[in-house]
Amino acid sequence: MSLITDAIFVKALRSNAALIASLPAGDVYNTAIALPDEDADNAPLPYVIVSFDGLNNQDTTKDNDYDGLTDTVTVGIEIAAETRPKLGELAVMIRKTIADRFQQIAQDPQDEDYALLPNAYTMQAQPVQYDSLKPCYWQRLQFQCDTNPDE
Repeated sequence: MSLITDAIFVKALRSNAALIASLPAGDVYNTAIALPDEDADNAPLPYVIVSFDGLNNQDTTKDNDYDGLTDTVTVGIEIAAETRPKLGELAVMIRKTIADRFQQIAQDPQDEDYALLPNAYTMQAQPVQYDSLKPCYWQRLQFQCDTNPDE
């Protein structure tokens, strides 16, 4: 399920009603704001975009010289808000939502999202930046996920 790991991040974020209620779009975007450029540039704040940022396969085996047992998938979450405090509030909420929802799923193998769950992840936060053209503050969180390509 490595090639669709971003889907579980979208589902996790959608599970937080308070987060979704705080977004003018009433949802998180997956990959991009699917609007013409001039409309996307003026998308109402705050917004959250989840993206699949690539995959590295590793650990080939004696049985397969080409496709290894472990994929490292990078999932990005871009957050944009009107103010720095609002950006921080959203970033904390997003991080906590993902950790809490993944813990719930991990404890219930019958959960419909169990097969999408990464084996583990590490998180990095890029610097907070300011876009004077929009204007807004924004930050990107990145999750490096260890996954199994065949599951």
